Amino acid sequence: MSVVKKKVRRKKKRPIQSKAAGETASRPVKRRRRATAQSMAAEQRSISVSEFFTKNRHLLGFDNPRKALLTTVKEAVDNSLDACEEAGIVPELWIHIETSSNQRYKVAIQDNGPGIVKKQIPLIFGKLLYGSKFHRLRMSRGQQGIGISAAGMYGQLTTGKPIKIVSKISKRKPAHYFEIHINTKTNAPEIHNGRGDGEDIPPGDKGEAYCKKKGIEWVSQYSPESEDAKPKELVSGTRVTIELEGIYKRGKGSVDEYLEQTAIANPHVTIHYLDPDDNETTYRRSTTQLPPESKEIKPHPYGVELGRLLSMLKDQKPPVTLSQFLTSHFSRVSSAVARRICETAKLSTRSSTKKIGRGEADKLYHAIQETRISAPSTDCIAPIGEPLLLKGLYHVVPGDFFVASTRPPSVYRGNPFQIEVALAYGGAAATKKVTREELEQLLSETDSRTTKQFLVNSFDGLGADGADKIIKAAGLGTRQSPSKLKPNERASLHEAMRDVSVGDSQSMQILRYANRVPLQFKMGDCAITRTITATNWRSYGLSQSRGSLPSGPVTVMVHVASVWVPFTSESKEAIAAYPEIEKELRLALQSVGRKLGMFLKRRNTIRQEGERRSIFMRYLGEVAGAVSDINGTNRQTLYDKLLKVAQRKTKEADTRLDKHGRKIDKEEAELYGENVLIVDHETARQLPTKKVVKTSSNGNGQSSNGQIQKELFGKTEKRPRVKKK
Repeated sequence: MSVVKKKVRRKKKRPIQSKAAGETASRPVKRRRRATAQSMAAEQRSISVSEFFTKNRHLLGFDNPRKALLTTVKEAVDNSLDACEEAGIVPELWIHIETSSNQRYKVAIQDNGPGIVKKQIPLIFGKLLYGSKFHRLRMSRGQQGIGISAAGMYGQLTTGKPIKIVSKISKRKPAHYFEIHINTKTNAPEIHNGRGDGEDIPPGDKGEAYCKKKGIEWVSQYSPESEDAKPKELVSGTRVTIELEGIYKRGKGSVDEYLEQTAIANPHVTIHYLDPDDNETTYRRSTTQLPPESKEIKPHPYGVELGRLLSMLKDQKPPVTLSQFLTSHFSRVSSAVARRICETAKLSTRSSTKKIGRGEADKLYHAIQETRISAPSTDCIAPIGEPLLLKGLYHVVPGDFFVASTRPPSVYRGNPFQIEVALAYGGAAATKKVTREELEQLLSETDSRTTKQFLVNSFDGLGADGADKIIKAAGLGTRQSPSKLKPNERASLHEAMRDVSVGDSQSMQILRYANRVPLQFKMGDCAITRTITATNWRSYGLSQSRGSLPSGPVTVMVHVASVWVPFTSESKEAIAAYPEIEKELRLALQSVGRKLGMFLKRRNTIRQEGERRSIFMRYLGEVAGAVSDINGTNRQTLYDKLLKVAQRKTKEADTRLDKHGRKIDKEEAELYGENVLIVDHETARQLPTKKVVKTSSNGNGQSSNGQIQKELFGKTEKRPRVKKK
């Protein structure tokens, strides 16, 4: 019997290499221990809102140094204006930006508002998501309780310096001074002065000496309106100082542009602005009348979602009947409306809110949507108003024709809102208003790679075609760096900017506002820009390419007023595109567009008829002489008759519009409607000390803007912006 031998394969042992050769012996690799539920649970912890926004500060508008500087000023100005208007005080602001070191600035904003009580100062400036406006349904600039405390947190992160606050509530009571850091882990303020309790500054001369000794900045007096007038003492107010990392540049998206646009939408505000170059600019108020005070309203049933409704029912203590709950918690819900809602939901009006479960709440929610309920009250909104829109736009934007339109209030998701639009046509381009010194400063601050890019980015409304015209006239290259331009090339560029006409090639300039606050970034994401682009401006006499803004010397100002503006992000830079908002925007733009089309059509007709008359006048004398030689007719008599015929055929050339925007001494006068300003530059040149403006009438022969004329032209004309060096 044969035995089969089984071959066994043995593993060969690898020789252990010596450590002297620089290698170690091979060892088995240990597998990494995987996480367990217990180990993962041990690592989990809550995240404070301050800690979240520390890592995501771009959500609040602090994504780059230049934008961070603007956002800081914007948030402080918004808070100051809200406080002054709520207290019934005509606002006056002092803004000072000072260079502390390389790319570090000290920003100080002071107002003449009612001040803040001592207990609330650390919470307002040292705690995110703390405020009084989030739960109120009324129009205000601030909404979330994040802005100013987030600006202080950004300054703390970039410089390590605390935010400094001085607040005074009375002339005879001491002012309060705090230096605050934000504890980002707990979202709580940490007070660094006065042994954790702040400092009290005594009133009067002792207080001024105390501030001088401690280096505390405070404007104690109003600026006198005239040299002979005595300065008034500042009774109350708040001053916030934040040192932060930033970049100061002029042009688009700058602090200067923001303040100028703020002056347009808030003609009742005086702003004293001192920039890092020690240039003082004052925007004087054109009216002392405050906007009408907006009232707080209850939420509208259409704007409440199911989860919110459940929460409201659960939080109702003590329990009440369903009818009482609906009438007391919602606007526009009477007892009859509450009964119809309950009948649709098949619930009793006397059902207790304690017994309403999720199923009943779902029925109640759908019954609310099916029941016809009146739109919410609009006294919670305070629009700027057409007269003040015209006044603000006229003071800041040069032009020949001004028109404004305010739409009736409307509703989106149960939230009232109102759209206002103002338009200015004509005037000089932004490039023609720049001095040589300002151009030199802009060139030194720019980071644009080419001269063309510098022109487009620095001047509003200047498109690529206009920039090419200026560069060609200056004899420069399109790829030439603006920072490397020689003195003679800079002089040629400035001369070309003033001489070249770019009116037809410049694009429309858009001024966007939400609750009187300028929106300067994310223009392409905003419902305002999209609606303007989608509007057919060619039917109103402007040139427009498909999918782009119209061309021409046009400035459009759009204001959205609402109890809750639907911003696309926490930084409040663009408005969401709700269908109801887009519809109202479109109707308001069409309203001002029609009046602009009437003005352009009439002006073109007058110009064409004037050209026809000039041709007739050129040959009338020769025609009269030739006919006189042929048939012996008196030459002068024939010339006078031909002149009358030419004048009758070209009578449109003699058209003159009165202050109401209609033909003089014509029964078929065509009205532009209300709230229109037409600037007569020909008359203004004859009377250089006074601007002549034509306004629309209200249909009864009286000017609907008589108050505007009185305030604008009753005194010596002054622009609201005054620069001093």
